[in-house]
Amino acid sequence: MRKLPAALAAAALVATVGLVASAGAPPAPARAAATPPNIVFVLVDDLAWNLVQHMPNVRRLQTDGTTFTNYTVTDSLCCPSRSSIFTGKFPHDTGVFTNESPDGGFAVFHNRGNESQTFATALQAQGYRTAFLGKYLNGYLPKDLYTPPGWTEWYGAGNAYGEYNYNLNENGTLVHYGTTDADYLTDVVSAKGQSFIERSAAAHQPFLMEIATFAPHGPFTPARQDLDKFPGLTAPRTPAWDTLPADAPTWLAGNGPLTAAEIQKINTDYRKRAQAVQAVDRMIAGLRQQLADSGVADNTYVVFSSDNGFHMGDHRLVEGKQTAYDHDVVVPLVVAGPDVPGGVSRPQIVQNIDLAPTFQRIGGAAVADDVDGRSLLTLVTGGTTAPWRTGSLIEHHGPGASPDDPDVQDARNGMPTTYEALRTETYTYVEYDNGEREYYDRTADPDQLRNTYAGLSAARKTALHADVAALTNCHTGTTCWTAGHVG
Repeated sequence: MRKLPAALAAAALVATVGLVASAGAPPAPARAAATPPNIVFVLVDDLAWNLVQHMPNVRRLQTDGTTFTNYTVTDSLCCPSRSSIFTGKFPHDTGVFTNESPDGGFAVFHNRGNESQTFATALQAQGYRTAFLGKYLNGYLPKDLYTPPGWTEWYGAGNAYGEYNYNLNENGTLVHYGTTDADYLTDVVSAKGQSFIERSAAAHQPFLMEIATFAPHGPFTPARQDLDKFPGLTAPRTPAWDTLPADAPTWLAGNGPLTAAEIQKINTDYRKRAQAVQAVDRMIAGLRQQLADSGVADNTYVVFSSDNGFHMGDHRLVEGKQTAYDHDVVVPLVVAGPDVPGGVSRPQIVQNIDLAPTFQRIGGAAVADDVDGRSLLTLVTGGTTAPWRTGSLIEHHGPGASPDDPDVQDARNGMPTTYEALRTETYTYVEYDNGEREYYDRTADPDQLRNTYAGLSAARKTALHADVAALTNCHTGTTCWTAGHVG
């Protein structure tokens, strides 16, 4: 029988956010362990759920662990989502709503002091070796040789979306990678990640590692060995394919049917995306094999997720993100590790703000009162938990049209105006700053094709607005937890 990880046993002794003991049960005694649990966090870029079918090692991770089926991001855009992941805070508390200044990007995240309170700083203070590899935040440039606090080892890239011909800041040294097969970025960070695991295990020191790939973000560059895979593959056709919702918002309503050229590009790019995630899938297998070879697999949590989803033809939008529809905001979260049951799906409403407090609880670190998220550790390990939140908040500032933004979109891709959205297990409600509203009963309309807001009662409309207002104005773990219990 495996021992209870030290972080879990210790957490049972205190009143922790997200960790609730069974009613009437005495706290479990703390147990000593050689090292606290390790964490390997793989974060991919723009991966939608429809790509997981092409990733056998991710599916194997699901078989070995727990999958959260209602996991949403706080904004379906790279930088705000990643900012929430690092800090456990909503965009209204990180101040990062977009990829660029004045209300987003690395500069805003840095200048507001967010880097001093991340899961990395918390775990490094607990004696963890920490490593970051790959994509950090939009606007970060490796040539500046800046390493954020909290990271023992740093291999940060800039605009390396093409996967070849890029620079890495490797612990204060700028290293250039070219165009050979060996320079493919996903493979490079995979090898460095395996080395970090091997060295950390040999040092008998707990470790946290985040590998953040650029794949499968556009321009959807596969490794050369994968260029011939999936011949004839086309993008999935959901009921929302090339279809406008009834009573669509203004930013979307003008989109006509997809053209033949647009459909051809969507099909080509979906195949390239499926090819691009093959290297990510091999990386996951390689990291897990290294954990086993180093003798630490049984004491390591492996976490797989994406910063946002991606639409390709749904709702008459060609290729992009940034909307409040499920194809953009609901992304994979899979966790395997000590005491995590295999092949389990969890329906609770969880968000990317929950990752930082989860990692901190695994490592025995305190979670600050101003962290908006909640530890998932009890949910992950199948323990008893208090009634979970019922609503998640999505915040977005738009439209953004800077040509320097790698995520720049036009109306055809989807360029929503500023909105706040509330998503529960059964409905999605969106408030736009121009006064427009959307409401989708996803029980009856899972593909979000019938906006029924106009038919709601006045009392229901008032209640929905109050719920969104409470969430957008929460600033502590307690107030956000309370606001997240919606009707």
